[in-house]
Parts: sequence; C-alpha cells; structure tokens
Amino acid sequence: MAGANDPYARELARQAREQEKARKAAEAEAKRKAREEKLAYETVRAQEAVDRTSVTEHDIELLSTLLRTAVIDGRPLTFDGLRQEFVPAPFIPPVGRTKAAATPRWEEYEPEPPRGLRGALGFGRRGYEAEVEAAHERFDNALRDHARDEKKRGEKLQRARAQHAEQNQDEAARIKAWNDALEQRRSAYRDRDVEAVEWFIDQVLAASTYPHGFPKAHQVSFQADTGDLLVEIDLPLEDVVPAARAYRYVKARDEVVSVPRPEKERKELYASVLAQTALRTVHELFVADTDSVIQSIALNGHVATIDRATGRKVHPCLITLQAERTEFNQLVLTHVDPRACLKRLRSLISPNPYELEPVRPLVTFDLSKYRLMDSLDVVAGLDSRPVLMDLKPTEFEHLIRQLFEAIGLDSVNTQPSKDEGVDAVAMNTDPVMKGLCIIQAKRTKNVVPFETVSALAGVVEHKRAAKGILVTTSWFGRASEAFANEHGRLELLDGANLVHLFKEHMNLDVIPGPIPPKRRPR
Repeated sequence: MAGANDPYARELARQAREQEKARKAAEAEAKRKAREEKLAYETVRAQEAVDRTSVTEHDIELLSTLLRTAVIDGRPLTFDGLRQEFVPAPFIPPVGRTKAAATPRWEEYEPEPPRGLRGALGFGRRGYEAEVEAAHERFDNALRDHARDEKKRGEKLQRARAQHAEQNQDEAARIKAWNDALEQRRSAYRDRDVEAVEWFIDQVLAASTYPHGFPKAHQVSFQADTGDLLVEIDLPLEDVVPAARAYRYVKARDEVVSVPRPEKERKELYASVLAQTALRTVHELFVADTDSVIQSIALNGHVATIDRATGRKVHPCLITLQAERTEFNQLVLTHVDPRACLKRLRSLISPNPYELEPVRPLVTFDLSKYRLMDSLDVVAGLDSRPVLMDLKPTEFEHLIRQLFEAIGLDSVNTQPSKDEGVDAVAMNTDPVMKGLCIIQAKRTKNVVPFETVSALAGVVEHKRAAKGILVTTSWFGRASEAFANEHGRLELLDGANLVHLFKEHMNLDVIPGPIPPKRRPR
C-alpha cells in the first residue's frame, strides 16, 4: 500500500500511461496517413487507366472519321497556299549597352573649395589648385573613355543594323524568288507540264496531315495527253488500330491492364481506315486541282512491312482504284460507307488486308514517260565466251537489258545521250515486289568513279524509282559500296556478279573485263 501512495511511483505510472497513449495515437495517425496515401495512390492509378482509355477512344475517333473530317474541315493545299509573304524581322540590338551613356560632367569631378575663414584667408589654396588640376586630368580621361566607348558602341550597333538589314533583304529576295518560281510552276501546271503537275501533287500529298503512325511515302506519275494521274501511297499497318479497347486498374495486383479490342472489331476498323485513306487521298487531289488539269486518278495503296513467313521486306498492294473526276465529284463523301464506295468505284480491295493478302494494281507506272528505243537482240550474235569489253557500248547496254528481262523484269532501253543517266528502265510487275528500276551500264576496264554512283542516286530520286542498278564490267571502290549500302535503293553489280548472273539466267559464259586489284585489309 505504501507503494501505491508513493508520489514518485504514481508519477512514473502516469508517465508510462502518457507514453502508451502517445504511442497509440502515433500508430493511429500513421495508419491514417498510410490509408490516405494508399487511397491517393490508387486514385492516381485509376485515373491513369481513365486517361489511357480516353486517349485510346480519341485515337479511335480520329481513325473512324478520317474521311469525314477531311471533307468537312480539310483545306487541301493550293498554289495560293504555297505562296510566302515577307514579314521583316524586327531589329534586336546586340547583347550589351544599347543606349548612349551619359556624358561625364565637370561637376562630378570638381573638388570642394576651402570654405569658411580658412578659405577667406587663402589658406589651403595651393592644395586646392593641385586637386583641381588632378580633377581636370580625371575629367579629361573620362571624356576620352566615354568618346571611345560610344564610338565602339555605335560601330557595333551600326554593324548589327547593317547585318540585320542584309538578312531581311536576303529573306525578301528568297521569298520573291520562291513566289516567282511558284508562278512559273502554276503557269506550267495549267499547261499540263508533267514536271509541274507531279511537283504540285507531291506538295499536296506531303501537306496532308494524318494521325500518328501513318506513313508519308508516295510517288506520282502524270500523263499530260490524257490528264490521267497515277498515285501510289503507303498505307498504315494494322497496328495503327489500338489493340486495347479500354484500360482498368486492378488494385490486387497494382496494375493497369488493357481490355482487349475484339479481333473482328480491329479488322473491320483497319479495313475502314484503308478505304477512308484511299478515298481521302483522291478527294484532296481533286479539290486541290482547281484548274481541272487532272481528269482521272488511279491510286494504288501499299504497305511497307516484313513478310512473316520469309522475314523479307515486302510492299503488297492492298487497295487499287481508278476514279474519273466527274464521277467522283458526284459522291457525297460525308455520308458514304467507305468500303461500299470503293466497290462502286470499281476498286479492288484486299479480301484480307490484316494478313497482307495483295491485289493486282489496276494501273502501274507507264514506261512511255521515258524516251524509248527499239530493242536489239545481242545474245543471238555472240560467240562462245564473249568478252564484254569487246562489245560496243550500245550492244553492252542491250545485253544488260536482255539479262534483266531473263531475270523476270519488263525492260526496255532508252535512247542514248538523252537519258539523264538512264540506260534502261525496268518494271517488276509482280504485285508484291513491283517497282520501277533505273538501270545504268558502264563498260569500262577501270574502277567506276564514286561520282557515277552518286549521280545514279540523284536520278533515282528524280525519277522516283524503287531502285537504281549500276552494272559494270569492272569493279567499285569501297566508298561507292558504302554509299550504296547507306542509300538503301542502289544495287552495284560488278564484273564478277555479271558472270554469275549471265550463267544463271541466260546460260551464257562471259568474260567481264580486267581483274580488280586486291584490296588491302581495313
């Protein structure tokens, strides 16, 4: 009992109770904070699922209204839209002091003269005069420094203004040159000049905006005599359609998981996207052609992908159509079913675009845009084991043509000295691997100069060809081989390659030319 009445013991017990109470309160507060933090975290994760679902629904909306949006809100490019306006750039002074500094004033340097009785009696006069002389010297120095600094500042500012004015003049001249050239192109376009029409169509296709994941690759060909335009575009792959329909947050696993979009729904939307893209392209081109230069449009829609069976690059055509301007203008595109509309336009649509099942294009690039010459059968006049260097240049070019025809390409030669670096053009008509090839043949005993390879690359780009092939009786340097590999659409065939190709495809034994020198190890 004594212990119970002991004040010291009672105090210890009280402190213990207070500590226990504080501990329980702290634990309760910690649990409360933990619950709040968990709830806030789960709210953030749930909102993440909502946001991702919203993004997916927005993407689906864009894909579902590709055609309708372009018809209602689209503004296809025109020649007027390509004009540039010159707006002089404002002058921004260079970094540093731009305003003139205040000129030094004598009052700031003049010493205080002696005052009071000392000044009245003339005491300190000699010291004051010395101070005045020193102050004059400082003042003169300040005036010289100020004049020097102001001169430098003025010269710097003048140079900056002159440079700015020159830049504005250059920009004005550039814009004037662009607009002048644009007017010339517009005039040529109205006259159905092929280069002008194809250039403008390139601009229209490049300016058309699509959702993320749509490729921009295309090529065009115009026939001036008929007003027919052929356009080939790259279509998006099936992954442009989101695989998820929605997202939800699973608390038990702390994961945001996707709700898969049914396979049938994905395939139907993808087929609709392809159909909408084809119709939209034709619509934008007809609308942009305000001078009615284009009378009909043939469009081939391809996809650039990898064949799952072979692992090789393929470019199958999934949609091909041909539309006359008059017929197409009668369509109310805001109310059509895209796939039904394509069928009405006598189009061919892949029955299974998801599996890249190709269709054969209705129209392919016309080789008549090149200056063609009659073919010459060189093989018939060759003796056994002919030496390619002994052939005439024209005979060699025709022999190369026959080789590519034997390989399986539709090939014709062009007239010499008028071909812009083209000795032959070949068309692979296979619906999957089709494309225009520019062929150049060099019968020489020396290494082919790098300039020849780079020039062929320029011709490939100008002709919008799928591939450029340079064949020679000699060999290529390392720089040329590296350039061709980096370019991606150049194929270099040296004398050793020709021997193999002639034997394999024409059963012809040939002697190409001199043996190339051995290369030193890198």
